[in-house]
Amino acid sequence: MPEGGGNAAASALPTLRRLPETLVNQIAAGEVVERPASALKELVENALDAGARRIDIVLRDGGRTLIQVSDDGCGMDPDGLSLAVERHATSKLPDDDLTHIATLGFRGEALPSIGAVSRLSITSRARGADGAWRIRVEGGRLSPPEPAALTAGTRVEVRDLFFATPARLKFLKAPRTEQGHAVEIVQRLAMAHPDVAFSLGDGNRTVLDLAPPPVSVPGLAAESTQEGDRGGARLVRLGAILGRDFEDNALTVDAQRSGYRLTGHAGLPTLHKRTSAQQFLFVNGRPVRDKLLLGAVRGAYMDFISADRHPMVALFLEMPAEEVDVNVHPAKTEVRFRDPGMVRGLIVGALKHALAEAGHRASTTVGAATLGAFRPQGEAAAPDYPVGYPRPHTGAVAPWTAHHPNHPSRGLAEAQAAWQAPDGGRFAFDSAPGARVEPGSPATVEPDPAHPLGAAKAQVHANYIIAQTGDGLVIVDQHAAHERLVYERMKAALAAGGVARQALLLPEVVELDEASVDRLVARAPELETLGLVLEGFGPGAVVVREVPALLGQTDAVGLVRDLAEDLAEADAALSLEDRLADVCGTMACHGSVRSGRRLNADEMNALLRQMEATPHSGQCNHGRPTYVELKLSDIERLFGRR
Repeated sequence: MPEGGGNAAASALPTLRRLPETLVNQIAAGEVVERPASALKELVENALDAGARRIDIVLRDGGRTLIQVSDDGCGMDPDGLSLAVERHATSKLPDDDLTHIATLGFRGEALPSIGAVSRLSITSRARGADGAWRIRVEGGRLSPPEPAALTAGTRVEVRDLFFATPARLKFLKAPRTEQGHAVEIVQRLAMAHPDVAFSLGDGNRTVLDLAPPPVSVPGLAAESTQEGDRGGARLVRLGAILGRDFEDNALTVDAQRSGYRLTGHAGLPTLHKRTSAQQFLFVNGRPVRDKLLLGAVRGAYMDFISADRHPMVALFLEMPAEEVDVNVHPAKTEVRFRDPGMVRGLIVGALKHALAEAGHRASTTVGAATLGAFRPQGEAAAPDYPVGYPRPHTGAVAPWTAHHPNHPSRGLAEAQAAWQAPDGGRFAFDSAPGARVEPGSPATVEPDPAHPLGAAKAQVHANYIIAQTGDGLVIVDQHAAHERLVYERMKAALAAGGVARQALLLPEVVELDEASVDRLVARAPELETLGLVLEGFGPGAVVVREVPALLGQTDAVGLVRDLAEDLAEADAALSLEDRLADVCGTMACHGSVRSGRRLNADEMNALLRQMEATPHSGQCNHGRPTYVELKLSDIERLFGRR
């Protein structure tokens, strides 16, 4: 290396300089405009901030060649148009205060960022103005305003998105995929604004058409317990987007605490999905994807569904603007709360309260799917839905709403209310799997209308109880039902001070790997609270000395091995309460009436009565339904009697 080479290299460093304004906007666009859907989100939010009551959207090629958003909002004059496409120009921060943001947009970056990477045209007419004006921005180059034709509001056209940044084009997916992302964005905003009409199409076909529900829809007034529910319009809008299954099986959520308010709807535990894509969370009308909120939802449903399933919810959190920071991410989908503990507690408490009020109600989709599985002799295939049941839809509101007096969701849900008891009672039979049971004859007692689950008539395949109700029949999975009952009894005993234990005549030695033994021994005090007493027995085994009394003659070896697997998968950060609940679920599964056990009429009826008196008995600990209700009218339709 020549002498002085280091100094020469240092002197060759480039000098600092200001980037051109066009390049600055293109860099900003990379953060704000990731794909056509993100550009559409910014434009629709601007329309909502402008007070629009109707927003019409046209997408071509998934938004690559055209994104057009038309609204009937307040509009802009020529000076406003010129300022709208300048960076950091906005009308949404009148006091320059980021702690009191009351609008969806506030940074003033969206329009100049979009204009920097596309051919942007904005036509607008201010309310009361004599005419409209248009402004154009092509790849960051601005043209002066010019007169145009428009009756009212604003129309924004974005053509050839990313033509000025070709490298971004190769990252776009197929037009259908990009359109799907755009539809999801519009649906989320439509949920938060049920009084605004939305339409989305490609110029030839309408993909989404969401009109505000008519005031005359029966039951809307009854749905509105508070002003924030907007006369029940929100549930109708949610049903139009998420389908009739959600509308028919949604629980109303409404809770307030220290200036915070949570409203919305949550699906029954038996209505769950494989992913969390059907969980919609909003903060002050803004759609967000927040780990704290999603974690609170999971915590509230922990007792009711398995860890790999996710409930359907649409929750709307309202709070003082100074209590939440929305200036966290360029896409404005993340927020930070000043008091996250308050937010989590409100969500968990409100959801658990709504689920408790549901009692033993299960999703009506279970019964509908059961009826749909029946195929009368001679038919080629079963229909997707039984006659009289509308299919899920994403368009206009169906006329046959959940408020119809003959809707299948009515019946057990209402009738069970008087049967909810905080302590319940003991069963009329021993839950031990090996207990000897004399075969009993089918029940001959007529169903008592006061009993929502009716009277047991038979047991089929040594696992399913058939019960006759006043207006139909119920099919009960005896193992799943009893699993929930044992679980609730364990939780009640735990809350009362501890689960009663019974000593084993001969302690059981369970051989495990050393890591599992260490985990079990470390949790021994918690397990003892639940009635399971064990201790280490060398490096690769534990000895079980006592088991929960309410489990009866349970398989202690299988129980301990299952618990070891659960503890290996459990999150170490879980609270003690959550860990105990998870262990209770495993114990309840081992202590419940097993599939294949014969029950007589008295035992079957005792199980039904206990289900009626136990909250959440409509689903087992894993989210599966414990019973299916079939209305007599639906059964008669299968045979052509109606």
